[in-house]
Amino acid sequence: MVLERILNIEKAKDSLLKTLIIGFAYGTIAIFLSLWIFQEQASMVMVFLVTLASAPLIYGMLNKEEEQDKETQKPKLKQHRKAIKFYLILFIGISLAFTIWYLVLPKETTSHIFKVQTQTISNLNQQVTGKIAHTTLLSKIFLNNIKVLIFCLLFSFIYGAGAVFILSWNASVIGAAAGNFFRTHATSLADSTGLKLAGGYFYVGGLSIVRYAIHGLPEILAYIIAGISGGILSVAIIKKKLETKELEKVLLDVSDLILLSVFILLIAALLEVFVTPALF
Repeated sequence: MVLERILNIEKAKDSLLKTLIIGFAYGTIAIFLSLWIFQEQASMVMVFLVTLASAPLIYGMLNKEEEQDKETQKPKLKQHRKAIKFYLILFIGISLAFTIWYLVLPKETTSHIFKVQTQTISNLNQQVTGKIAHTTLLSKIFLNNIKVLIFCLLFSFIYGAGAVFILSWNASVIGAAAGNFFRTHATSLADSTGLKLAGGYFYVGGLSIVRYAIHGLPEILAYIIAGISGGILSVAIIKKKLETKELEKVLLDVSDLILLSVFILLIAALLEVFVTPALF
């Protein structure tokens, strides 16, 4: 693919900074192509374009992870550390692209580009407003995140690199939410704290990132692990290992990864219910 050649992706896999730049480039290119060609459906088309660009890269990564299952007995997190780190940094790069362009582009343009994402955020906010018991809110958030995790697992299993679609969608929602938080609070916080405008921007920018990173990063980590597990199983089946002893090993690895991702989602839900509201 031409984009992979231009960005020199093979050499970037071992560099966190280059991976971050690749994610940012994917998000940026997707935004402007969707605006140029599919303006009316830009909200979803940009997510699809990010997925399309990332799919060959992610599939190659999953192929290597499946091979490792039969070659090593390392603990699961250590065994798949490189893939998890790559997924996570790529996601952060895509999220940064969506956030920055949300802030840079005119408000009329961003309201159109992120129309579906903004509606999703509004729906989520409506679900958690009002006096709701912490246990009820916790169960609601946890079950909703489990549903997303199942989507990641199924998409990755059916489409190989399909989980990147869910991750790209979440990156676009986080970008819209962080960008909107920044726009809403930048001027008021700068005035109320007595900071100069530039200082206020940096302050609120940091707040907008931390606000969603506290519970958002564990959630994304769980989705990434689920996506890797589904992708590993998908690759194993493609390689016709259904009747070999290697499949048993792959299934055990996949089961461990899924259980781990569920546990991380529980921690993320606890953070979202008890920690994030206390700080913001």
